[in-house]
Amino acid sequence: MQQAEARELKQGFGDAFAAAFELAVTPAIFGVLGWLLDRTLGTTPVFTIALVLVTVSYAAWKVARDYRVKLDREAAERREAWQARGPLV
Repeated sequence: MQQAEARELKQGFGDAFAAAFELAVTPAIFGVLGWLLDRTLGTTPVFTIALVLVTVSYAAWKVARDYRVKLDREAAERREAWQARGPLV
């Protein structure tokens, strides 16, 4: 039982690290690409801001969606376990 708990803890840490990486690094990469595009075209930081905002929005939506799916799955598993025990009477 202890190995299963340790595995679950490590999986949770890995998922959190991946989400944090995606929320921080992906917008930075697209920000640099937007900055290069702005510099090449000689525009104000329109592309930099646009690409960062789009990337942050998408990453936040994706993290929220994955979290909601995981919560729904956990709730369904708990509901099944509760129904399998039968009535409380």
